[in-house]
Amino acid sequence: MAAKRKRIPRYSKVQINGHEYYKTDIEDADGKRVILYGKTREEVYDKEMAALEQIDNATFRRKSPTVAEYCEKWLLMQSVHIRATTLIDYTSKVRRHIIKELGEKRMADVTLDDIQVALVPVSKKSASVYKSVVILYKSIFRAAKESHVIDTNPTIYLEAKGGGVPQEERQALTDEQVERLLDAIRGLPPYVFVMIGLYAGLRREEILALQWDSVYLDTDAPYLTVRRAWHTEHNRPVILTELKTKAAERNIPLPDRLAECLKEAKKKSTSDYVIANQDGEPLSYTQFKRLWQYIVTRTAKPRMARKLVDGKYVKYMLYPKLGEKARNNGHVVYSLDFDVTPHMLRHTYITNLIHASVDPKTVQYLAGHESSKITMDIYAKVKYNKPEQLAGVLSGAFAEWDGGEYEAAQ
Repeated sequence: MAAKRKRIPRYSKVQINGHEYYKTDIEDADGKRVILYGKTREEVYDKEMAALEQIDNATFRRKSPTVAEYCEKWLLMQSVHIRATTLIDYTSKVRRHIIKELGEKRMADVTLDDIQVALVPVSKKSASVYKSVVILYKSIFRAAKESHVIDTNPTIYLEAKGGGVPQEERQALTDEQVERLLDAIRGLPPYVFVMIGLYAGLRREEILALQWDSVYLDTDAPYLTVRRAWHTEHNRPVILTELKTKAAERNIPLPDRLAECLKEAKKKSTSDYVIANQDGEPLSYTQFKRLWQYIVTRTAKPRMARKLVDGKYVKYMLYPKLGEKARNNGHVVYSLDFDVTPHMLRHTYITNLIHASVDPKTVQYLAGHESSKITMDIYAKVKYNKPEQLAGVLSGAFAEWDGGEYEAAQ
C-alpha cells in the first residue's frame, strides 16, 4: 500500500449556526478539495487520517494492474524456469479459467468470493483440473503479494480439496474388445494411431509427434524411441523436443503385430510423420478430433448428432443399434458397444504388461512414468483385480497357519 502523505496540519476555526468548529481540507484521489470539520483538533485530525487512508487505498487500487495484465506478466516470468510443455499447460488454464473469468478486475480488488464464483465452472471438470487451477490462483496471487502488487492475498484460505468431478477408474479394453475395435477401423485413418497406442503404450501427444526417424524397423529387434511431444496452440500443431519429464524419453520394443503394421504404413507414407494430414504435416487439434470421430461414429451409443434441414444444421438425439448401418452413410456400421478413449489404449498396454508378469520397474520404464507410485498404484489395482487371484495369494501367504501348525501356535 502507498505510504500515508505527510504534511503540516492546517486547522482553522469557523462559526456554524452559532457553534465553533475546527476545519481543514485535503485533496481526494481525483484531486478535488474536501473540507473536514470537528469540534476539537483531535477529532479533525482523526477524520483527516481516516480520509487520507481511504484516498491512499483508492489510489493504490487504481494503480493496481488488471488480473489479465498481471497473469500475462506472471506467465512470462514462469517461462524462464519451467519446461515448454508445462508453460503451454499453464497458459491454457490461466487464460481459460482465470483471465476469462476475472481478467478485467484489478488485482487489488479481487476477493475470495470473486475467486470462488470464478471456480464454479471449473468445479464441473475433473478433480485434477480443478486442483491445478486452484494451485495457479494461489501461485499468482502469492507472487503478487510478495511483489507488493497487492496488499492482501485473497487465496490464503482457498482449498483445492474436494473440488471437481472425481475421475472414474480407468478401464482397460479386453482382448475381445481390442479385436472388435481393430476390425471396425481396419484400413481407416485412425488404425495406425490405435495400433501404436495398444502395442507401444504411447501417450496421445507422443503418437502424434512420432516421426519415422524414431522408428527402427530394420533391426533384429524393431523398436521406436520417444523423443518428441505434440501440442497445439490456437489449433495449430507444435512439436516439442523437450518432453514433460525425463522418464518420457524411452525406447519401446515393437511386438511383431505392430512392427508389421508400421512397415506397411511406411511404404505408403510420404511424410516425416507416422500420423500426418494430407499435406504431410502433424495434425491440428481439430484434425485429431476428426480422426477419432471414425471410432465414435461406429459406437452404438446414444449421442447428440446434427443434420441439415433447410440449409441449417439442426441438433437431434441419435440412438444407434449394434449391427445397424448408419442411415446417412452405408459404409458405417455400429459395431462397438463400448466406449474408447485415446488413454484407454495406453492403459490397455500397461494392463497387458502387468498381466504378462512384467516386473514393476520395467513397466514404469516402458510407460514413461516419472514416479514409481503411479506405476505401483496401477499395478496393485490390475494385478489382483479378481477375487480368485487375490484368494490364491492369501492362501499361499497363510499356508503356515493351516492345520496342526495353527493349533501348535495356539
